[in-house]
Amino acid sequence: MGAAKKIQRSDWREARRIRGWELSQKGWSQKHISEALGVTKGAASQWINRAKEGGVEALKATKATGAPRRLTPDQRAQIPGLLSRGAQSFGFRGDVWTCGRVASVIEQTFGVSYHPAHVSRILGDIGYSLQKPVRRATQRDEDAIIRWKDDKWPEIKKSPEGRSDDSIR
Repeated sequence: MGAAKKIQRSDWREARRIRGWELSQKGWSQKHISEALGVTKGAASQWINRAKEGGVEALKATKATGAPRRLTPDQRAQIPGLLSRGAQSFGFRGDVWTCGRVASVIEQTFGVSYHPAHVSRILGDIGYSLQKPVRRATQRDEDAIIRWKDDKWPEIKKSPEGRSDDSIR
């Protein structure tokens, strides 16, 4: 029962590959191995060839690495400096950074195109978090608003009969 017994249950594909190799070592044909393990003859053939070249280690599960990063570590390190210059310095109206704007700046600066959704992951990796915009105008004058409510609004608004002016505030 060799190496197949030592594999954890979560790695059943790995265990199946190793079992296929063990059966091959016992003289089983690829056809019989594929039938016994419920795989194609091509899969059994690939497993056996991998094990012949690299031993049982070649059949072990490996972590999927994904696509290589398109920005170098040095380029990623430059992003905070670019963002600190402000969105307006890159020709945007207002000084708010969105993922789309950051993606545009990355493409302009480094020639690398990213989807805005992926830019949010990059920003998270370099320590930036999602910022929610303030919902009030920056030029808002609270004192002027209170004066308007107290002085102008009662003049403009006609109060319905039976209500006092205090009920509309």
